Amino acid sequence: MHKLWSASVTKLGKVFFKLSMRLKSSGGRPSASLGSRILTNPDDIFQHNMWDHVQWTEEDRENAFQKAKENSSVRLPLKEQDKFDTAASQYWDKFYETHQTKFFKDRRWLFLEFPELLPSAAKEQVANICLDHQYAAIPQCRAPGVDTESGHHQLTDPLHHHRHTDAFHFQECCQEVAAEKHETDNASFPGQLVSFRILEVGCGVGNSVFPILDNIRETDSFLYCCDFSPQAIQLVKGHPHYDDSVCHAFVHDICDETSSFPFPPQSLDVILAVFVLSSIHPQRIQGVVNHLSTYLKQGGVFLFRDYGRYDHSQLRFKKGQCLSENFYTRGDGTCVYFFTKEEVHHLFSQAGLQEIQNLEDRRLQVNRGKKVVMRRVWMQSKYRKSDLLSTS
Repeated sequence: MHKLWSASVTKLGKVFFKLSMRLKSSGGRPSASLGSRILTNPDDIFQHNMWDHVQWTEEDRENAFQKAKENSSVRLPLKEQDKFDTAASQYWDKFYETHQTKFFKDRRWLFLEFPELLPSAAKEQVANICLDHQYAAIPQCRAPGVDTESGHHQLTDPLHHHRHTDAFHFQECCQEVAAEKHETDNASFPGQLVSFRILEVGCGVGNSVFPILDNIRETDSFLYCCDFSPQAIQLVKGHPHYDDSVCHAFVHDICDETSSFPFPPQSLDVILAVFVLSSIHPQRIQGVVNHLSTYLKQGGVFLFRDYGRYDHSQLRFKKGQCLSENFYTRGDGTCVYFFTKEEVHHLFSQAGLQEIQNLEDRRLQVNRGKKVVMRRVWMQSKYRKSDLLSTS
Protein backbone atom coordinates (compact mmCIF):
# COMPACT_ATOMS: atom_id res chain seq x y z
CA MET A 1 0.00 0.00 0.00
CA HIS A 2 2.82 2.38 0.93
CA LYS A 3 4.60 1.72 -2.39
CA LEU A 4 1.43 2.34 -4.38
CA TRP A 5 0.75 5.57 -2.51
CA SER A 6 4.31 6.81 -2.98
CA ALA A 7 4.11 6.10 -6.72
CA SER A 8 0.82 8.00 -7.01
CA VAL A 9 2.22 10.94 -5.05
CA THR A 10 5.30 11.09 -7.24
CA LYS A 11 3.22 10.98 -10.46
CA LEU A 12 0.87 13.75 -9.32
CA GLY A 13 3.80 15.84 -8.16
CA LYS A 14 5.51 15.54 -11.55
CA VAL A 15 2.34 16.51 -13.43
CA PHE A 16 1.66 19.47 -11.15
CA PHE A 17 5.26 20.67 -11.52
CA LYS A 18 5.16 20.28 -15.32
CA LEU A 19 1.92 22.29 -15.52
CA SER A 20 3.20 25.09 -13.28
CA MET A 21 6.39 25.40 -15.34
CA ARG A 22 4.39 25.45 -18.57
CA LEU A 23 2.21 28.27 -17.30
CA LYS A 24 5.19 30.26 -16.04
CA SER A 25 7.07 29.95 -19.33
CA SER A 26 4.12 30.51 -21.66
CA GLY A 27 5.07 34.14 -22.32
CA GLY A 28 2.73 36.66 -23.91
CA ARG A 29 -0.31 37.32 -21.78
CA PRO A 30 0.22 37.49 -18.00
CA SER A 31 -0.75 34.35 -16.07
CA ALA A 32 -3.86 35.48 -14.21
CA SER A 33 -7.47 34.42 -14.47
CA LEU A 34 -9.15 36.21 -17.38
CA GLY A 35 -5.84 38.00 -18.00
CA SER A 36 -4.24 41.01 -16.35
CA ARG A 37 -3.31 43.30 -19.23
CA ILE A 38 -5.18 46.48 -18.39
CA LEU A 39 -5.44 49.42 -20.78
CA THR A 40 -4.75 52.55 -18.72
CA ASN A 41 -3.65 54.87 -21.52
CA PRO A 42 -5.92 54.98 -24.61
CA ASP A 43 -2.89 55.90 -26.72
CA ASP A 44 -1.45 52.42 -26.07
CA ILE A 45 -4.42 50.53 -27.51
CA PHE A 46 -2.54 49.22 -30.55
CA GLN A 47 0.46 48.05 -28.54
CA HIS A 48 -1.10 44.61 -27.94
CA ASN A 49 -3.64 42.31 -29.57
CA MET A 50 -5.83 41.97 -26.46
CA TRP A 51 -6.75 44.04 -23.39
CA ASP A 52 -8.44 42.49 -20.35
CA HIS A 53 -11.16 43.48 -17.86
CA VAL A 54 -12.53 46.25 -20.07
CA GLN A 55 -15.15 48.51 -18.50
CA TRP A 56 -18.09 49.55 -20.66
CA THR A 57 -19.63 53.01 -20.41
CA GLU A 58 -23.38 53.58 -20.54
CA GLU A 59 -22.87 54.80 -24.09
CA ASP A 60 -21.10 51.55 -25.03
CA ARG A 61 -23.99 49.51 -23.62
CA GLU A 62 -26.61 51.60 -25.39
CA ASN A 63 -24.79 51.38 -28.72
CA ALA A 64 -24.50 47.59 -28.42
CA PHE A 65 -28.16 47.28 -27.45
CA GLN A 66 -29.25 49.34 -30.47
CA LYS A 67 -27.10 47.30 -32.88
CA ALA A 68 -28.52 44.02 -31.59
CA LYS A 69 -32.03 45.45 -31.73
CA GLU A 70 -31.49 46.51 -35.33
CA ASN A 71 -29.99 43.25 -36.60
CA SER A 72 -32.77 41.22 -34.93
CA SER A 73 -35.59 43.42 -36.23
CA VAL A 74 -35.96 41.16 -39.27
CA ARG A 75 -36.08 37.47 -38.33
CA LEU A 76 -35.94 34.36 -40.42
CA PRO A 77 -39.48 33.00 -41.04
CA LEU A 78 -40.44 30.20 -38.64
CA LYS A 79 -41.02 27.73 -41.47
CA GLU A 80 -37.36 28.14 -42.46
CA GLN A 81 -35.97 27.78 -38.93
CA ASP A 82 -36.66 24.11 -38.21
CA LYS A 83 -33.84 22.87 -40.41
CA PHE A 84 -31.24 24.60 -38.24
CA ASP A 85 -32.37 22.50 -35.29
CA THR A 86 -33.21 19.17 -36.92
CA ALA A 87 -30.19 19.17 -39.23
CA ALA A 88 -27.70 20.78 -36.82
CA SER A 89 -25.34 17.80 -36.83
CA GLN A 90 -25.23 17.86 -40.64
CA TYR A 91 -24.25 21.55 -40.69
CA TRP A 92 -21.46 20.93 -38.17
CA ASP A 93 -20.36 17.79 -39.99
CA LYS A 94 -19.98 19.82 -43.16
CA PHE A 95 -18.12 22.50 -41.20
CA TYR A 96 -15.52 20.01 -39.94
CA GLU A 97 -15.30 18.32 -43.33
CA THR A 98 -14.42 21.71 -44.83
CA HIS A 99 -12.08 23.06 -42.16
CA GLN A 100 -10.69 19.81 -40.73
CA THR A 101 -8.44 20.71 -37.76
CA LYS A 102 -7.37 24.13 -39.06
CA PHE A 103 -10.16 26.44 -37.88
CA PHE A 104 -9.72 26.51 -34.08
CA LYS A 105 -6.50 26.70 -32.05
CA ASP A 106 -5.72 24.34 -29.18
CA ARG A 107 -6.94 25.76 -25.88
CA ARG A 108 -3.72 25.93 -23.92
CA TRP A 109 -5.35 28.39 -21.52
CA LEU A 110 -7.63 25.71 -20.09
CA PHE A 111 -5.63 24.88 -16.97
CA LEU A 112 -5.13 28.49 -16.00
CA GLU A 113 -8.86 29.18 -16.05
CA PHE A 114 -10.04 25.68 -15.13
CA PRO A 115 -7.47 24.01 -12.82
CA GLU A 116 -10.31 21.70 -11.76
CA LEU A 117 -9.47 19.66 -14.87
CA LEU A 118 -6.51 18.22 -12.98
CA PRO A 119 -7.27 15.67 -10.28
CA SER A 120 -4.66 17.36 -8.12
CA ALA A 121 -6.71 20.56 -8.28
CA ALA A 122 -10.07 18.91 -7.72
CA LYS A 123 -8.66 17.26 -4.60
CA GLU A 124 -6.64 20.23 -3.37
CA GLN A 125 -5.44 18.62 -0.17
CA VAL A 126 -3.86 15.72 -2.04
CA ALA A 127 -2.23 18.17 -4.45
CA ASN A 128 -0.61 20.18 -1.69
CA ILE A 129 0.68 17.09 0.05
CA CYS A 130 2.11 15.86 -3.23
CA LEU A 131 4.14 19.03 -3.59
CA ASP A 132 5.31 19.11 0.03
CA HIS A 133 5.83 15.42 0.69
CA GLN A 134 6.55 13.69 -2.62
CA TYR A 135 9.19 11.47 -1.13
CA ALA A 136 7.90 11.19 2.44
CA ALA A 137 6.65 7.90 3.85
CA ILE A 138 2.90 8.11 4.46
CA PRO A 139 1.76 4.80 5.97
CA GLN A 140 -1.77 5.96 6.88
CA CYS A 141 -4.39 8.26 5.35
CA ARG A 142 -3.37 11.20 7.50
CA ALA A 143 -1.85 14.57 6.76
CA PRO A 144 -0.95 17.72 8.68
CA GLY A 145 -2.97 20.86 8.12
CA VAL A 146 -2.02 22.70 4.94
CA ASP A 147 -2.84 26.32 4.19
CA THR A 148 -4.65 26.77 0.84
CA GLU A 149 -5.78 29.77 -1.18
CA SER A 150 -9.11 29.80 -2.92
CA GLY A 151 -8.52 32.63 -5.41
CA HIS A 152 -9.44 31.58 -8.95
CA HIS A 153 -6.08 32.81 -10.25
CA GLN A 154 -4.30 30.09 -8.32
CA LEU A 155 -3.74 26.46 -9.28
CA THR A 156 -5.98 25.37 -6.42
CA ASP A 157 -9.65 24.57 -6.32
CA PRO A 158 -12.39 26.55 -4.53
CA LEU A 159 -14.57 23.45 -4.29
CA HIS A 160 -13.86 22.64 -0.66
CA HIS A 161 -14.48 25.88 1.24
CA HIS A 162 -16.83 24.04 3.57
CA ARG A 163 -14.64 21.13 4.60
CA HIS A 164 -14.28 21.00 8.37
CA THR A 165 -10.53 20.34 8.61
CA ASP A 166 -7.71 19.55 6.19
CA ALA A 167 -6.89 16.28 7.93
CA PHE A 168 -10.52 15.21 7.86
CA HIS A 169 -10.80 16.10 4.17
CA PHE A 170 -7.69 14.16 3.27
CA GLN A 171 -8.92 11.08 5.13
CA GLU A 172 -12.28 11.47 3.39
CA CYS A 173 -10.56 11.58 -0.01
CA CYS A 174 -8.80 8.32 0.73
CA GLN A 175 -12.06 6.71 1.80
CA GLU A 176 -13.89 7.99 -1.28
CA VAL A 177 -11.25 6.66 -3.65
CA ALA A 178 -11.32 3.27 -1.95
CA ALA A 179 -15.10 3.14 -2.08
CA GLU A 180 -15.12 4.20 -5.73
CA LYS A 181 -12.63 1.50 -6.65
CA HIS A 182 -14.81 -1.07 -4.93
CA GLU A 183 -17.93 0.12 -6.73
CA THR A 184 -16.35 0.06 -10.18
CA ASP A 185 -14.37 -3.17 -9.90
CA ASN A 186 -17.25 -5.12 -11.41
CA ALA A 187 -18.34 -2.42 -13.85
CA SER A 188 -17.86 -2.62 -17.58
CA PHE A 189 -17.32 0.82 -19.04
CA PRO A 190 -14.27 2.69 -20.37
CA GLY A 191 -12.33 4.35 -17.55
CA GLN A 192 -14.01 2.17 -14.94
CA LEU A 193 -10.90 1.71 -12.78
CA VAL A 194 -9.71 5.32 -12.51
CA SER A 195 -10.54 7.68 -9.67
CA PHE A 196 -11.01 10.87 -11.73
CA ARG A 197 -13.23 11.20 -14.82
CA ILE A 198 -13.75 14.14 -17.17
CA LEU A 199 -16.35 14.55 -19.91
CA GLU A 200 -16.03 17.19 -22.61
CA VAL A 201 -19.25 17.71 -24.54
CA GLY A 202 -19.09 19.17 -28.04
CA CYS A 203 -15.40 18.35 -28.28
CA GLY A 204 -15.14 19.18 -31.99
CA VAL A 205 -11.78 18.11 -33.41
CA GLY A 206 -10.04 18.00 -30.03
CA ASN A 207 -8.83 21.54 -29.33
CA SER A 208 -9.47 20.93 -25.63
CA VAL A 209 -9.02 17.16 -25.73
CA PHE A 210 -5.34 17.06 -26.54
CA PRO A 211 -4.20 19.77 -24.12
CA ILE A 212 -6.07 17.84 -21.42
CA LEU A 213 -4.56 14.50 -22.45
CA ASP A 214 -1.08 16.01 -22.36
CA ASN A 215 -1.59 16.74 -18.67
CA ILE A 216 -3.49 13.71 -17.36
CA ARG A 217 -1.48 10.82 -18.83
CA GLU A 218 0.53 10.37 -15.67
CA THR A 219 -2.46 10.59 -13.34
CA ASP A 220 -5.25 8.21 -12.38
CA SER A 221 -7.64 9.97 -14.77
CA PHE A 222 -9.74 9.30 -17.85
CA LEU A 223 -11.23 11.65 -20.44
CA TYR A 224 -14.48 11.10 -22.33
CA CYS A 225 -15.22 13.39 -25.26
CA CYS A 226 -18.22 13.49 -27.53
CA ASP A 227 -19.64 15.44 -30.44
CA PHE A 228 -22.69 14.90 -32.60
CA SER A 229 -20.55 15.29 -35.73
CA PRO A 230 -19.15 11.92 -36.89
CA GLN A 231 -16.58 13.85 -38.94
CA ALA A 232 -15.27 15.60 -35.82
CA ILE A 233 -14.95 12.35 -33.85
CA GLN A 234 -13.17 10.71 -36.77
CA LEU A 235 -10.63 13.53 -36.76
CA VAL A 236 -10.13 13.18 -32.98
CA LYS A 237 -9.51 9.45 -33.23
CA GLY A 238 -7.14 9.96 -36.15
CA HIS A 239 -4.96 12.41 -34.22
CA PRO A 240 -1.47 11.02 -33.45
CA HIS A 241 -1.87 11.85 -29.73
CA TYR A 242 -5.20 10.06 -29.33
CA ASP A 243 -4.80 7.24 -26.80
CA ASP A 244 -7.75 5.02 -25.97
CA SER A 245 -6.10 3.92 -22.73
CA VAL A 246 -6.86 7.37 -21.28
CA CYS A 247 -9.54 8.70 -23.64
CA HIS A 248 -12.81 7.53 -25.18
CA ALA A 249 -14.19 9.62 -28.07
CA PHE A 250 -17.72 8.88 -29.27
CA VAL A 251 -20.54 10.34 -31.35
CA HIS A 252 -23.35 11.64 -29.17
CA ASP A 253 -26.13 14.22 -29.43
CA ILE A 254 -26.45 15.80 -25.97
CA CYS A 255 -29.93 17.07 -26.92
CA ASP A 256 -31.15 13.48 -27.21
CA GLU A 257 -31.92 12.44 -23.64
CA THR A 258 -32.82 8.91 -24.75
CA SER A 259 -29.29 8.29 -26.02
CA SER A 260 -27.12 6.66 -23.37
CA PHE A 261 -23.59 7.61 -22.36
CA PRO A 262 -20.82 4.98 -22.06
CA PHE A 263 -20.62 5.55 -18.28
CA PRO A 264 -23.15 5.42 -15.44
CA PRO A 265 -24.87 8.37 -13.70
CA GLN A 266 -22.95 10.08 -10.89
CA SER A 267 -19.60 8.88 -12.23
CA LEU A 268 -18.00 12.13 -13.46
CA ASP A 269 -15.79 14.55 -11.55
CA VAL A 270 -15.84 17.26 -14.23
CA ILE A 271 -18.00 18.21 -17.21
CA LEU A 272 -16.49 20.71 -19.64
CA ALA A 273 -18.60 22.71 -22.12
CA VAL A 274 -16.62 25.32 -24.08
CA PHE A 275 -18.56 27.23 -26.76
CA VAL A 276 -21.05 24.36 -26.99
CA LEU A 277 -24.32 25.27 -25.26
CA SER A 278 -24.60 28.43 -27.36
CA SER A 279 -25.03 26.28 -30.48
CA ILE A 280 -28.22 24.72 -29.07
CA HIS A 281 -31.69 26.21 -29.41
CA PRO A 282 -32.36 28.30 -26.26
CA GLN A 283 -35.51 26.31 -25.45
CA ARG A 284 -33.49 23.09 -25.23
CA ILE A 285 -30.44 24.26 -23.26
CA GLN A 286 -32.00 23.84 -19.80
CA GLY A 287 -32.94 20.23 -20.50
CA VAL A 288 -29.42 19.50 -21.70
CA VAL A 289 -27.81 20.94 -18.56
CA ASN A 290 -30.30 19.12 -16.32
CA HIS A 291 -29.55 15.80 -18.00
CA LEU A 292 -25.78 16.23 -18.05
CA SER A 293 -25.75 17.18 -14.36
CA THR A 294 -27.12 13.77 -13.39
CA TYR A 295 -23.78 12.26 -14.47
CA LEU A 296 -21.76 14.36 -12.02
CA LYS A 297 -20.65 12.85 -8.74
CA GLN A 298 -21.58 14.63 -5.54
CA GLY A 299 -19.06 17.48 -5.42
CA GLY A 300 -18.43 17.24 -9.18
CA VAL A 301 -17.99 20.45 -11.19
CA PHE A 302 -19.54 21.76 -14.42
CA LEU A 303 -17.12 24.11 -16.25
CA PHE A 304 -18.61 26.49 -18.80
CA ARG A 305 -17.26 29.08 -21.22
CA ASP A 306 -19.30 30.63 -24.02
CA TYR A 307 -20.42 33.77 -25.81
CA GLY A 308 -21.75 36.73 -23.80
CA ARG A 309 -24.47 39.21 -24.67
CA TYR A 310 -23.39 41.94 -27.11
CA ASP A 311 -20.15 40.26 -28.05
CA HIS A 312 -18.66 41.70 -31.25
CA SER A 313 -19.74 38.61 -33.17
CA GLN A 314 -23.39 39.21 -32.21
CA LEU A 315 -23.35 42.80 -33.39
CA ARG A 316 -21.91 41.79 -36.78
CA PHE A 317 -24.96 39.73 -37.81
CA LYS A 318 -27.09 41.07 -40.63
CA LYS A 319 -30.85 41.43 -40.66
CA GLY A 320 -32.57 38.16 -41.47
CA GLN A 321 -30.04 35.96 -39.61
CA CYS A 322 -31.84 36.20 -36.26
CA LEU A 323 -33.93 33.16 -35.32
CA SER A 324 -35.17 34.35 -31.92
CA GLU A 325 -34.06 36.81 -29.28
CA ASN A 326 -30.22 36.77 -29.12
CA PHE A 327 -30.12 33.55 -31.18
CA TYR A 328 -28.72 33.66 -34.73
CA THR A 329 -27.72 31.43 -37.62
CA ARG A 330 -24.42 31.88 -39.40
CA GLY A 331 -23.90 31.62 -43.13
CA ASP A 332 -22.82 27.98 -42.84
CA GLY A 333 -26.01 26.94 -41.03
CA THR A 334 -24.49 26.66 -37.54
CA CYS A 335 -26.21 28.65 -34.78
CA VAL A 336 -25.16 30.70 -31.78
CA TYR A 337 -26.82 32.12 -28.67
CA PHE A 338 -25.43 34.96 -26.53
CA PHE A 339 -25.79 34.59 -22.73
CA THR A 340 -26.02 36.98 -19.79
CA LYS A 341 -24.69 36.27 -16.28
CA GLU A 342 -28.23 36.05 -14.96
CA GLU A 343 -29.22 33.48 -17.59
CA VAL A 344 -26.15 31.36 -16.88
CA HIS A 345 -26.84 31.39 -13.15
CA HIS A 346 -30.47 30.42 -13.67
CA LEU A 347 -29.47 27.69 -16.10
CA PHE A 348 -27.18 25.88 -13.67
CA SER A 349 -29.13 26.67 -10.50
CA GLN A 350 -32.24 25.10 -12.03
CA ALA A 351 -30.16 21.97 -12.59
CA GLY A 352 -29.48 21.83 -8.85
CA LEU A 353 -25.89 23.09 -9.03
CA GLN A 354 -24.21 25.64 -6.77
CA GLU A 355 -22.25 28.63 -8.03
CA ILE A 356 -18.49 28.67 -7.57
CA GLN A 357 -17.75 31.28 -10.24
CA ASN A 358 -19.89 33.21 -12.71
CA LEU A 359 -17.96 35.87 -14.58
CA GLU A 360 -18.46 38.15 -17.54
CA ASP A 361 -15.17 38.35 -19.42
CA ARG A 362 -15.00 41.66 -21.30
CA ARG A 363 -11.97 42.34 -23.48
CA LEU A 364 -10.77 44.51 -26.33
CA GLN A 365 -9.46 42.49 -29.25
CA VAL A 366 -7.24 44.55 -31.53
CA ASN A 367 -6.28 44.11 -35.17
CA ARG A 368 -3.14 46.21 -35.15
CA GLY A 369 -2.63 45.92 -38.90
CA LYS A 370 -6.08 47.23 -39.82
CA LYS A 371 -6.37 49.45 -36.72
CA VAL A 372 -9.66 47.82 -35.77
CA VAL A 373 -10.87 47.40 -32.17
CA MET A 374 -13.47 44.77 -31.29
CA ARG A 375 -15.32 44.46 -27.98
CA ARG A 376 -15.44 40.80 -26.97
CA VAL A 377 -17.73 39.41 -24.29
CA TRP A 378 -17.52 35.84 -22.99
CA MET A 379 -19.09 34.07 -20.05
CA GLN A 380 -17.01 31.86 -17.77
CA SER A 381 -18.62 29.86 -14.99
CA LYS A 382 -18.10 26.97 -12.59
CA TYR A 383 -20.96 25.22 -10.82
CA ARG A 384 -20.76 22.35 -8.35
CA LYS A 385 -23.09 19.49 -7.56
CA SER A 386 -23.60 19.81 -3.82
CA ASP A 387 -22.57 17.11 -1.38
CA LEU A 388 -23.59 16.43 2.18
CA LEU A 389 -20.59 18.16 3.75
CA SER A 390 -20.96 21.36 1.75
CA THR A 391 -24.63 21.71 2.65
CA SER A 392 -24.32 20.77 6.30
